[in-house]
Amino acid sequence: MTATYRQPGVVLTDRRFSVPLDHDDPAGERIEIYAREAVSASRGGAELPWLVYLTGGPGFGATRFHGRESWLDRALRDFRVLLLDQRGTGSSTPANRQTLPLRGGPREQAGYLARFRADSIVRDCEAIRPEVTGGAPWTVLGQSFGGFCATHYLSAAPEGLSAALITGGLPTLDGHADDVYRAAYPRMARKNAAHYARYPQDVERARRIAAHLAEHEPVLNGGYKLTVPAFQSLGILLGMGDGSHRLHYLLEDAFVRTASGTALSDAFQENVQAVLSYAGNPLFALLHEAIYGQGERPTAWSAERMRAGFPEFDAEKTLAGDEPLLFTGEAVQRWMFDCDPALRPLRETADLLAERTDWPRLYDVDRLAANEVPAAASIYHDDMYVDTEHALRTARAIRGLRTWVTDEFEHDGLRVSGPRVLDRLLALTRGEA
Repeated sequence: MTATYRQPGVVLTDRRFSVPLDHDDPAGERIEIYAREAVSASRGGAELPWLVYLTGGPGFGATRFHGRESWLDRALRDFRVLLLDQRGTGSSTPANRQTLPLRGGPREQAGYLARFRADSIVRDCEAIRPEVTGGAPWTVLGQSFGGFCATHYLSAAPEGLSAALITGGLPTLDGHADDVYRAAYPRMARKNAAHYARYPQDVERARRIAAHLAEHEPVLNGGYKLTVPAFQSLGILLGMGDGSHRLHYLLEDAFVRTASGTALSDAFQENVQAVLSYAGNPLFALLHEAIYGQGERPTAWSAERMRAGFPEFDAEKTLAGDEPLLFTGEAVQRWMFDCDPALRPLRETADLLAERTDWPRLYDVDRLAANEVPAAASIYHDDMYVDTEHALRTARAIRGLRTWVTDEFEHDGLRVSGPRVLDRLLALTRGEA
């Protein structure tokens, strides 16, 4: 049953769609896709073009706005907006440690999850678009991984698009996951250097915490095993505009004196688990390298293998000397499936995805070279999550795509300055900038 309700300045409607699990087998199993329609309260009855939002990830549902927050306020001036929970996320048919055993064993689970990449997400969009728009093309706004999906959209179904807006999400078109992570570790190192330049007191704090973990390796209240590499992975915060500050405040109150001696505080442990746990978005860990899979070469735990080429991230060597401990970010590694109770039951499934050698190609370079859809992308200079050189190379490969390259924001520019970012991208596609 469709539900319509109001928040300040906006009318929201729950929409649910049935789509094939495998679009090449339309008579086979079906899954549910949820989306939230949003329209300005003052224009609810107007004929408006549609904008569909594809959020970052993989593995995250669409942003849950409160009223007309951030970029949604700007979008509602021109569009009726569809906030899509990509398959497996949010209120769509879920895929997690609780539901995946219904598919069978790890092999069946991996086969199921292989249909949760950008190619299937775009086909979901095309399956529901006629019902939503009456067949008219719509504008896609893709943030981060949503930009990967938007790029595939331009490759696979440009007839469904009136415009493509991409923010922090132009993928490499032909690079392997190894290329992605080989380029990522130097960026992580630069983010660490910037953090320690801002907060030099954190050098000793991070080393002290890591030394404590190396000796004690605590299990947090929620069951997360906090190893030194797990602690280092808090560096995922450093790619966000406020991430360095969040990391600093996390480190400053790590220890507390107890009757048994110095220990990690409950507050520190709780806050760390909130950052590191994948309980709310397990597909991020399961599919994070699979989103780069194309052709016969497996991803094979690329981030973990590439890390071996950057010894400065080796915590054991760091603690034996006097160098700052380097945090990692934007890298899913196999040990996470041992540490995180939300991932532990899916370890074999993750291994099978990492070994897979039959990934379909995601991007048609000839079609992108002949693109006629108005398209624009914001590229964040030295983005920790998406390599700038890869993004610029892809931008040059898409005919007519206009770029806004800026160092004013980190990867979350759409979140922190949404109206301005969206306004610039719209202006670029409309020839107004």
